Amino acid sequence: MQNGTVFATGSGPPLKSDAKRMVNSLIIENSSLFPHEPLLPAPFQSQDKNEIDKMTLTQDIELPDQGFTTECRDLLEGLLKRSVHERLGCRGRGAEEVRTHPFFKGVDWQVVYLRRMTPPLIPPRGEVNAADAFDIGNFDDDEVKGVKLAETDADMYKNFNITISERWQNEIAETVFDVVNQDADKIEMKKKSKQKAKLTADEKDSDVIVHGYIKKLGGPFTSAWQTKYGKLYPSRFEIYAENLGGKPDLVFMDQIEEVSADLQQVKGENAIVIRLRDGFKENKIILTNQDEISLKEWHTSLRTAHRVSVELLQRMGRKAIKIYGINHDPMLNENDRPGSVNRMFLNRASSVDSGI
Repeated sequence: MQNGTVFATGSGPPLKSDAKRMVNSLIIENSSLFPHEPLLPAPFQSQDKNEIDKMTLTQDIELPDQGFTTECRDLLEGLLKRSVHERLGCRGRGAEEVRTHPFFKGVDWQVVYLRRMTPPLIPPRGEVNAADAFDIGNFDDDEVKGVKLAETDADMYKNFNITISERWQNEIAETVFDVVNQDADKIEMKKKSKQKAKLTADEKDSDVIVHGYIKKLGGPFTSAWQTKYGKLYPSRFEIYAENLGGKPDLVFMDQIEEVSADLQQVKGENAIVIRLRDGFKENKIILTNQDEISLKEWHTSLRTAHRVSVELLQRMGRKAIKIYGINHDPMLNENDRPGSVNRMFLNRASSVDSGI
């Protein structure tokens, strides 16, 4: 610092003084911004930083006629005096001039120092009274270029107490998570779109009834919803992994005992419950979809495919009985076949199949 040097902070009047008073004056001048900013917007506004500096050096700060008490106006005008010698806090008594100002009448500064004073306004617990975390932390490179933090800087904050609300922490975590995963999500969505387009083209001329992504209850102890890709055909249900890699799990219609008539609540979701016949690794398959319309389409298609398949198998069985007899087995030799056929079963088979 040199005598007669002009300094400006970018938000208030420039400081012109000798080196002895510069530090205290700078502190007082910047302190004026704390009461000013909540009451009024920034005194000088422009997209051009050089223009803001120019206005700071040449223009006076004008306060509106209304919206201030007499004490508040006097405090701000005193703190924002362009002349250092006239500025409140720089007239010889330092910070005592500010503390004894009428605006702070009734304030016990010892209580303030001990941080025991009840503030006039207490925000709701966990409230984040700020912009998005990335907006707050988005510094201009020109402003911080060449700034290096030393150990002495860390010493300033070693006894600094701060309480960070859980809500603010969640905001940081969610914002960072979204930014970090944004590119990966785009790549994944693009990949899925290509796979889906290929599947749609492959299934264009097939007898597939419905296909698409669906969630299946699985994992350890059947406790988690897993994203799968399903294909429903008239005779089978194919369940692929989410990335459509590997062989699918096949469930044939004759392996299904029942498809639930109505959607059932499973782990807080409306779900389709498919009950399998005895002898299979799983005794039931549980499916859901966040899209209610898609879920209903899957439900209707599964029930219809199963019903048609059962009816078809029954008709085929009746025709076999009518043609070969109830005891016919094409794999047996003639000598190994039973000698006679129970008349009751033949009569029943004829009556059942009379409409075929």
